[in-house]
Amino acid sequence: MRIVMKFGGTSVGSADAIRRVVEIVRRVSQEHQVVVVVSAMSSPDLRTTNALIEAAAAAASGDDDVTEDIFPRLIEMHMQVARSLATPVECQSLEPELRARFEYISELLRSIAVLGELTPRGLDLISGQGEHCNARLIAACMRSEALHAEAVDATDLIVTDECYGNASPLMDETHHRSQRHLVPMMERGCVPVVTGFVGATRAGVPTTLGRGGSDYTCAILGAVLDADEVWFWKEVDGVMTADPRIVPGARTLPALSYTEMTEMAYYGANVLHPRTVYPLIQRNIPIRILNTFRPEHPGTTISADAVSGPVKAVTAIKEVSVITVGGPGMLGLTGIAARIFGAVARAGVNTLLISQASSEQSICLVVLRRNAGAAVSELRRELAVDLSHHDVEHVEVQEPAAIVAVVGSGMRGTPGIAGRACGALGKAGINIIAIAQGSTEYNISLVVDGKDADLAVRVIHDAFDPGSEVR
Repeated sequence: MRIVMKFGGTSVGSADAIRRVVEIVRRVSQEHQVVVVVSAMSSPDLRTTNALIEAAAAAASGDDDVTEDIFPRLIEMHMQVARSLATPVECQSLEPELRARFEYISELLRSIAVLGELTPRGLDLISGQGEHCNARLIAACMRSEALHAEAVDATDLIVTDECYGNASPLMDETHHRSQRHLVPMMERGCVPVVTGFVGATRAGVPTTLGRGGSDYTCAILGAVLDADEVWFWKEVDGVMTADPRIVPGARTLPALSYTEMTEMAYYGANVLHPRTVYPLIQRNIPIRILNTFRPEHPGTTISADAVSGPVKAVTAIKEVSVITVGGPGMLGLTGIAARIFGAVARAGVNTLLISQASSEQSICLVVLRRNAGAAVSELRRELAVDLSHHDVEHVEVQEPAAIVAVVGSGMRGTPGIAGRACGALGKAGINIIAIAQGSTEYNISLVVDGKDADLAVRVIHDAFDPGSEVR
């Protein structure tokens, strides 16, 4: 098998964590071809990417002395791990390479301080340097344990557009480069340790892949290398039926469909972001979520196949606002819905949920609370004439609210799911502000008062007991 696996966050945040990474790669590479993708180091005291971004922002404001504190700390954080895990020969090779890279960044920051400007292109160049350093560190640690490993910069593999800060891959060119570069390495028994988060334009200008960038790198490489599976190593046992901080009895789900994963991620679960794994979904490549700190746990497999059981999980998005546009004059008012949605879009606000009564006298929109003010202002501008004529009588906001989502592909065609969810909330004395269900029937979304969010998740989880079949 060919497996692409990604380690990020606390999985590469300390010497002990990286030791575990090396052991996992050793075990898997004995039987399979392996490509490893890594994030930047992130310890509780010092997060590399955040530190680089802060240094760049300080330089843009004219403070070019910030590197005198941060960069020595970053070098020492990496070298402390190296001295714990790598041979003296590897350390002697690694340290000057890290120092040269941070000196290069220092020169860039001095230039930014002189110019007084930080462009998105410049920020991408700086913020992606942590992955370059960590790939070299982890490759050195692997070689010190007799693993044939080599650091590879994703800037040589992943070709992107020029949307700095949130670049998208050009898959055909990325396929050609990755096949040419990585396949020969794997065939001779070498483990490529690839920098996550970063890519480069056709002209070779560094870019970053935005939110979930290292996950995205892993998915892109899994797709273009025709991987049999892609594994994401995290600090949890897999995808859970609910947030265990809210529901202590939450369980790990052994399997999910792509659709269920997408619904859960959209509605607040700590799952892979759908955009980052879209290349794998397109090619029907199975995904595994595994625990770096408990590698013996089977984790969660995500694939195209639906799994038995009507409800898989209960998730929530908190800190949302309910915007209601209403009035008796809206009945039969042609195009009113399009105008409402257009106004919200012009405000640059994403609508999380829509609900409309059949009387057409009100439309309910749910948006993130931080965006509600902009949405309401634009709605009142758009509907000013209608408000003056009393065709539309109000644009009201209710907050804070929360969306509680009941997710499961097995809900489709199963009678009584909505009734059980609503009944559980009713017994707990929780009022439902709005409810929505898509035609796929994979998700029932209920809007409740923000103060009731955690209790709502618990009582619905108790009502369905998702994952009970795997106890």
